[in-house]
Amino acid sequence: MKVIDVKTLAIEAVKVIRFGRFSDHRGYFTEHFRRSDFHSHPDLEFLHGLEFVQANESYSRAGTIRGLHFQWNPHMGKLLRTLSGRMVDMFLDVRKGSPTYGKIACYDMPADYEADHQEWIWVPPGFAHGNFFTVDSAIEYFCSGEYSPGCEGGVSPFAPDIDWSACDPELRAEFEALVAGDPLVTEKDREGFTLEAWGADERSQNFVFGDL
Repeated sequence: MKVIDVKTLAIEAVKVIRFGRFSDHRGYFTEHFRRSDFHSHPDLEFLHGLEFVQANESYSRAGTIRGLHFQWNPHMGKLLRTLSGRMVDMFLDVRKGSPTYGKIACYDMPADYEADHQEWIWVPPGFAHGNFFTVDSAIEYFCSGEYSPGCEGGVSPFAPDIDWSACDPELRAEFEALVAGDPLVTEKDREGFTLEAWGADERSQNFVFGDL
């Protein structure tokens, strides 16, 4: 795996891993995952020793909003990339005691088959995760915990008490435009917790800054 760069986003625990492609007149080849690199590469220390135990693929139509989801018992971190289309990833800090608790940020991840690289985004446990899509899109993600029914929850992406101050203003504006245009979203996601209501729920103690 040719790791080109690892960068920290507006909320420090979330990382983007840029990896190289090898292109010629036919197209490209890339090695997007190598276990030994994830366990030993000096720039990927935050992933050392981590095992991915489940892999998912998702297709979303243009105008879709998903999230914001989290899980405990077991906790689940997600490593995501865009296969086709364009994903804007969203991550909300729900770690109690975190200096960025309640803040949300976004990262733009369009698929570009002509680029000399592609990217993963790592969203660790302790974040409510979601995404939105402006075009028909497919994504892939590896999970550090298996899906556990009954141990999941979510903050509504429309919750009025989310702090958007860490988010790129242009991406927030795109999100707001999508919301105004009657997006494709499940009732479960639409009716999720507000940040205040989740923080008052005893299950929120499963996400404490410094314990994850």
